Amino acid sequence: MSFLKSKGFKYFKNLIIGVGAAAVMLGALGKINSAPWGGFMITVGLITEAVLFFFLGVIGPEKDYYWEKLYPGLDNYNSNLTPLTAGDTGVAGVRPLDGATVENQLGGMLSELQTMSKSMGSLKALQEVDFSETGQQIKAMGNFYGRLNEAMENLAGTIDDTQQYKQQMVELNQNLNSLNGVYGNVLTAMGGKTNA
Repeated sequence: MSFLKSKGFKYFKNLIIGVGAAAVMLGALGKINSAPWGGFMITVGLITEAVLFFFLGVIGPEKDYYWEKLYPGLDNYNSNLTPLTAGDTGVAGVRPLDGATVENQLGGMLSELQTMSKSMGSLKALQEVDFSETGQQIKAMGNFYGRLNEAMENLAGTIDDTQQYKQQMVELNQNLNSLNGVYGNVLTAMGGKTNA
C-alpha cells in the first residue's frame, strides 16, 4: 500500500486520468464532426476512464490534512516556521519551543475545542426542540390579548356610564329631598286645616 501513497504513483494516476479525459473529449469532437477516427478515440477514452474510475473506487480516497490551519504560513514556501522540538532552530533570534510551551498551547486549544463542543451540543438541543405548537400558542395569546383589549374598552365605557348614573342619582336624590320638603309642607298645611 505504500506504493499507492507515493508521489510517483499519484503523479502517474493524475497523468492517466488527464490523458483519458483528453481522449474522451477528442473522441467526442471526432464523433460530432463525423471524423472516421472519432468512434475509435471515444471508445479508447471511455475504456480508459472506466478502468481508472473502477481503480479509484477500489483504492479509496486519501485522508486530507490541513496543517496550514494549525501552522499559518506552512503553505508559503519561504516562510520561517519554528519547529515544535527543542534545540537549535538554525534561525537567528528564534527561540525553540520546549515541551511545556507546546503543551500549554495545545491545552489552550483543547479547552477552546471543549467550549465549542458544549456550544454545538446546546445548538443541537435547540435544534431538536419541537416548535410545531408554538405558532398555535402565539395565535392563542394574540386572541387573548385582543379580547382583553375589548374588555378594557368596554370597562372604560362602563366607567363613563357609571359616572353618568351616579350624577343622575345625585340629581334624583336632590329632587326627592325637594319633593319630601314640599310633601312635608303640604302635610303640615293639611294638618293645620284639619285641627281648625
